[in-house]
Amino acid sequence: MTLLQVIPPPPDIDSNEPKLTIAGHLEELRRRLGISLAALLIAVAISFAHVERIIRWLQRPIQPMLPRFAFFSPTEPLIAYIKVALLAGTVLAMPVILWQIWGFVRSGLTKRERAYGVTFIGWGSVQFVAGVAFAYFFLLPTSLRFLLGIGAGVLEPIISLDRYVAFSTTLIFWCGLVFELPVILFVLAMVGIVTPEWLRQQRAYAILVLAIVAAVITPTTDPVNMILLMIPMVFLYELSIWITHVAIRRRPLDFVRR
Repeated sequence: MTLLQVIPPPPDIDSNEPKLTIAGHLEELRRRLGISLAALLIAVAISFAHVERIIRWLQRPIQPMLPRFAFFSPTEPLIAYIKVALLAGTVLAMPVILWQIWGFVRSGLTKRERAYGVTFIGWGSVQFVAGVAFAYFFLLPTSLRFLLGIGAGVLEPIISLDRYVAFSTTLIFWCGLVFELPVILFVLAMVGIVTPEWLRQQRAYAILVLAIVAAVITPTTDPVNMILLMIPMVFLYELSIWITHVAIRRRPLDFVRR
């Protein structure tokens, strides 16, 4: 005869960790938001000093089809430069931002769970960069070839700098965020919010949500480019199911034993 027993969690909470009140948590949140904002501003300032080089880098996917950009107002180049600096600054500041997020939530975790902080920071940064690389090297050129191929030989493309920057940076930024899905689900599994079984049960709904997200992020309305983005998103979701298995095994509490 087997009995279902719930094993109480081990006393691995760090006694040296200060217990914060609600006001203390709000102050901690304010402090970490301030650090994140300061890191972002510094990274944006550094990026702005190299913004022309970054724009030339962004221009490479479209340069064979459009060697030069146009602008239609005196302020348009400045606005475009600011957008590029903000995106590049976000990428540079991402490790600091992730570190502050982890620092805020770690007080509610056990010592063993807090040991994954470095993994969270490093893995989250790598995933964001992977999403940026996927958008830049694959999705962006494919979308541009499709869009500029419409009316080729009849229409001549004249694209403003601001419009192209908005187009490319939006795609790159959201792809970077989408690639954080395995990291987010790993953390949620570590704290017991999601399980692999629940993720499997929600697979159909997840694919529907991913299709909607892909339709919003993809700059074109055709299904080809949407599918090109959905394929890695579905792969990341399936990978996340396996990753949550690892997270569950590594949790210090085995909730159910026979």
